[in-house]
Amino acid sequence: MQPDLNQGGEHAAEHYDVAVIGYGPTGLVAASMLGRAGHRVVVIERWPTPYGLPRLTHIDGETARIVQASSNVEQALRNAKPVDTYHYRDAQGELLLEVNWTGRACGYPGHISIYQPDIEDAIDARASRYENVTLLRGWEVETLKQDGGGVVLSAHPWRCAQDAQWTEAPRTFHVRYVIGADGANSFVRRTLGIERTDFGHNERWLNLDSENKRDLGDACARTTIFCDPARAYMHMPIGTKRTRFELRVLPGEATQDWEREEAGWRWLKERYGLGPDDLKMLRHVVYTFETRMAERWRESRVLLAGDAAHTMMPYMGQGACSGMRDGINLAWKLDLVLSGCASPALLDTYETERRPHVSAIAQMSLFLGKVVNEDDPHKVAERDAAFRAGSVPPMPPFPKIEQGILHRNADGTLSPSTGAPAPQGRVRQGAAEGRLDDVIGYGFQIVSRAHPAHYLDAHQFAFLERLGCRFAVLSDDSAATDAVVELDGDQRAFMDEHGIEAYMSRPDFVVFGSVADLRDLGALVDDLRDQLHWCARPVADRAARTDGMRVS
Repeated sequence: MQPDLNQGGEHAAEHYDVAVIGYGPTGLVAASMLGRAGHRVVVIERWPTPYGLPRLTHIDGETARIVQASSNVEQALRNAKPVDTYHYRDAQGELLLEVNWTGRACGYPGHISIYQPDIEDAIDARASRYENVTLLRGWEVETLKQDGGGVVLSAHPWRCAQDAQWTEAPRTFHVRYVIGADGANSFVRRTLGIERTDFGHNERWLNLDSENKRDLGDACARTTIFCDPARAYMHMPIGTKRTRFELRVLPGEATQDWEREEAGWRWLKERYGLGPDDLKMLRHVVYTFETRMAERWRESRVLLAGDAAHTMMPYMGQGACSGMRDGINLAWKLDLVLSGCASPALLDTYETERRPHVSAIAQMSLFLGKVVNEDDPHKVAERDAAFRAGSVPPMPPFPKIEQGILHRNADGTLSPSTGAPAPQGRVRQGAAEGRLDDVIGYGFQIVSRAHPAHYLDAHQFAFLERLGCRFAVLSDDSAATDAVVELDGDQRAFMDEHGIEAYMSRPDFVVFGSVADLRDLGALVDDLRDQLHWCARPVADRAARTDGMRVS
């Protein structure tokens, strides 16, 4: 239903809790999760239709769990496949570095080759089901101003759309918060006057995305980067039936020359012996890879996320993963603030948590980018010799959250289990069977070896109930009341590894803290309450709304 018009023919102001500007992976997750939590959300996206082509080709297991929370994950990953290794080779094709991507995380393969439109369509389908989510495609924000009570936005149909349907009057929105997820050239960021730090090493690469007309064989089945100083290039699978080929556009070469499709076909024939009988070209575009970071991610009630806040080289496959982590981090914190459960000070922890995590990944990606794009013959020879001698230092471990809403030991340190994604194995509870989140419910979770009722007082239980916390009491006795029986042992393996009896995880799956003795569980719960800036007044129907988030 369209909003009312005022006497001047313009739309009357519309009121929402959150405006999400931009509807790529970051905005999709934020909109779906805030919609799931019951908040009124307006999404403003200038493109009138979904992009429909892959840009990202990889997610990790943690990100797959985010997709699970925000969509029908089986639909989202229907054309996906696990990734086992990532090869770096020299100009002659000899192996320099093999990155082992086997293993599992959060109930999924550790790394997954995906088809992006499937994921975006699945999240959009979920978000669109919520009556409290309004989606405006083909609209762009024109003005953004903050006042004491929120943010005022004006939007109009995108000027580049020439179709007659774009004759509607501008619309004005009063919202409590704005998430700027509108990409690297973010209007929101520019309007706020926020500059970006450029870490250098910007590179242009031609992306050739294709659909396989036949089996291309083992040569194209594994992600492989050729670190050739004459022209670096690579190939990778896009899910189960598509392939991306990429090549570096050299300094001095004109972008427009490579953006002619015949140039891409010529290179594919020369390098791989492939042509139109083998592949159907889906996309042919030159991208600039860059590493940039916004100087700040929040201006009062406006928060930047995804590429609007940070961009990175693609060599870790973590750009969109990082944006989706931003989206779910913001969603659960905004949920508590909007519900009156937590003070707005909770939002200060968004950048505190996410900036160091993204920065570490961006630096790892930048290192790999320097390895791939080096074209000085002398430096290339030194690089190759160092890799063959095994003298290149190993990549640092993947980062975890180390600041923000985390339980600390008495000496201020974090336990090894804290700050990393919690496990999610397959379990059974009564007649329900599946991944942990689907069986016990999404949100804050306490997983323990014995029932918390023996270790928490009434006030602590009341807090957890208002928080919408879910409980999983592990047991081998499926007949026990509310027992959760593990089917693959992921939760117990995690607890055994860290010597703990219980752990609590946040709605973005990060482990808040754990206890080696269940008698310390109450103190863990009290610490969470304090760190959330919890408000004492009751919030009606919060537990009911959380229950209502369990959708198929």
